[in-house]
Amino acid sequence: MPVLSIAQAEDLVMDALVRNETSEANARAVARALVAAEADGLKGHGLSRVQTYAMQAKAGKVDGFATPTADQPLPAVLAVDAAHGFAYPALDLALSRLPALARRQGIAVAAIRRSHHCGAAGHAVERLAEAGLAGLLFANTPAAIAPWGGSVGVFGTNPIAFACPMAGRDPVVVDLSLSKVARGNILAAKQKGEAIPDDWALDAEGRTTTDPDAALKGTMLPLGGAKGTALALMVELLAAGLTNANFAGDASSFLDAEGPPPGTGQLIIAVNPVGLGGEGVLTHCSELAAAIETQPNARLPGSRRLALRRQARESGISVADGLLATLQAL
Repeated sequence: MPVLSIAQAEDLVMDALVRNETSEANARAVARALVAAEADGLKGHGLSRVQTYAMQAKAGKVDGFATPTADQPLPAVLAVDAAHGFAYPALDLALSRLPALARRQGIAVAAIRRSHHCGAAGHAVERLAEAGLAGLLFANTPAAIAPWGGSVGVFGTNPIAFACPMAGRDPVVVDLSLSKVARGNILAAKQKGEAIPDDWALDAEGRTTTDPDAALKGTMLPLGGAKGTALALMVELLAAGLTNANFAGDASSFLDAEGPPPGTGQLIIAVNPVGLGGEGVLTHCSELAAAIETQPNARLPGSRRLALRRQARESGISVADGLLATLQAL
């Protein structure tokens, strides 16, 4: 299996997208995001997405040449228009301006509309934590989960991510989707020709299935049953309702090149910890992390991801022969 360095993998993705109606700047932003996900072991948000992204850019479902813009309608609010382009340039724009606002105001919010798949949501809030801020991200996605007791998808898998800086250590990052698993995991299984566990999704008739094709045509099972659908409703309102983005039921699929742009939304909140808890607050937070790690067999969320990231930086990323050939041929 070929092994690529991080830089080689980014160049591979960037070149594939540039050949498919995407500007060099946008392609580089997408490449950084997808390769970072691949390096962290989040393969459903990694290189497996490149072919679909390229198809969508070529078909015009996503505008590969879009330039996101940001207005500041209120002192602590950024209103970001992704302009039906890839989400990553819009996220980069928001994250370039949120830290200064949050340090000055104590809290700042970015509302992103007319957006697209935001990939590994934890990466955005991790960047805020690396800048000394706590961060929350809410994103809506095309319909995949039915309301509790219903049969038609009206919520997406709707990821939530949170990161908190810590004194003297890596930030704590929580990244989860409100389906039992991320839909990207089913897409990855389909591309590998593998079955999925029977508790991930239902087919179009509401039956459990191990067939990823049938699962993609049906609905995802929510995390935590009825509580998961309540959280999905909350995220839908935060990420799409309050940002004036498309609700999940009006958003076209992230997984094919058919139809109009999905036009989904993301909401990012950045908080200045010192403004809330005073000097020493990050040391206080790190005490909780240490209390968790001292317990036998306990671990903080993200520890496996960080280990895989270090390994990828040192030894590169293994890419299956078929996937490499596909990306080179795009």
